[in-house]
Amino acid sequence: MPKSHQTTSPLLTALVANQAGEIFELDGYAAIGMAGSRLEPLSKKQACTMPYGSELMYLPDRLPVLLNIKTGRLETLGENPYAPGENLFPVAAFNSPGYVITRVSAYRETKMAQTLPLFSYGAVGWLNNRFRSAVVLVDPEPRQDLRRMQRKDVVAGVERMRKQMPGNRLRAHLEKCALTYGCPAGKNFFLGRYEAPLPTAKHCNARCLGCLSLQKNSAIPHSQDRIAFTPSPKEIAEVALSHIQRVPKSVVSFGQGCEGDPLLAVEVIEAAIKQIRTKTLEGTINMNTNGSRPEVLAQLFDAGLGSVRISMNSVREKCYDAYFRPQGYRFANVLNSIDTALAHNKFVAINYLNCPGFSDTPEEVDALVRFLEKHPIQMIQWRNLNFDPIRYWKEMNAVARHGEPIGMETVLMRVRRLFPKLKFGYFNPPKEFFI
Repeated sequence: MPKSHQTTSPLLTALVANQAGEIFELDGYAAIGMAGSRLEPLSKKQACTMPYGSELMYLPDRLPVLLNIKTGRLETLGENPYAPGENLFPVAAFNSPGYVITRVSAYRETKMAQTLPLFSYGAVGWLNNRFRSAVVLVDPEPRQDLRRMQRKDVVAGVERMRKQMPGNRLRAHLEKCALTYGCPAGKNFFLGRYEAPLPTAKHCNARCLGCLSLQKNSAIPHSQDRIAFTPSPKEIAEVALSHIQRVPKSVVSFGQGCEGDPLLAVEVIEAAIKQIRTKTLEGTINMNTNGSRPEVLAQLFDAGLGSVRISMNSVREKCYDAYFRPQGYRFANVLNSIDTALAHNKFVAINYLNCPGFSDTPEEVDALVRFLEKHPIQMIQWRNLNFDPIRYWKEMNAVARHGEPIGMETVLMRVRRLFPKLKFGYFNPPKEFFI
């Protein structure tokens, strides 16, 4: 019997789906969370009410791993024990922004299993007439709360911006992001709140396994189309200034899911930043990047770039390379970019792509602590890695050895204890919140 079953906290009832995609609870069975080789029943204290805006999905060509309450044993179920012949499938939660998953939905692949689409697959269960997710809240800001993004309001914002900048191609691109792909960042621009995206770069010098906008020679569908043109500095500045001038504590950011890496579009971005800063010193100009070109980053800081968020799935070179698959740069360049930003007294965050079963292994956690000691960044944005977890673990285990996961809750507590000034979050903060 799994040790976690011996708890006074009520266990969550397992959720499963049938062939039609109908999701239901399975009486007599408890939900199981997975982190690499670690399997444990989900209890009430390990989960919270599923955040608003989260989505449930069932996983085809996979079998749910559940705890049989009566026997105390884990079972991999291929069919409904109460309806023989009815196939069962595992259920996972794609949780709302601001929440870090602590466990993955437990399942076993069949021989027919293909790579899962680009989502994170959090463990979920049912208790007291509520769905409950295995997550930890790291950023309470309602920046991407769907309840505050009514489509009618977004459409009204689109109409206003069409009149304000009718010939701006970047504005038109953001319309598609907001209305077709449902991009929260795009919606926020048209709603006039928080952070506005400034996608610019058509190209990238990484080949990330989980790239959202480009998948070459892959069976994985990309989530959104990459921007097909390079906006002019004037177009970029026009969009940025319209946001900064109407939004208090505004942020505008280069480096979005619908583009490559902005460090490859330095000429237009540098010119755009200069245009923005000749008009106003208000607002925060941020860049989300892989940090591959530290010399270019320094150039942009001199132009007026205010903060930087550098994406990493791991602080260990072999594991970083296995996921990002850099083209023409090295992990040392990424570290150099972080140090360059710190030397320029800029606000530095890492976009730390988390996956239970890897991010909470002793080897990765120890490396993260050493990284933070050497590179005193101001913030970790704890983001869920959108990639097939079992395939991700295989990729990481192929390049490095990993011990038994210690749990994402333990990781968060340890890092917070060792680095009490380090900010935890999910969103890029405005400069008013840097201190």
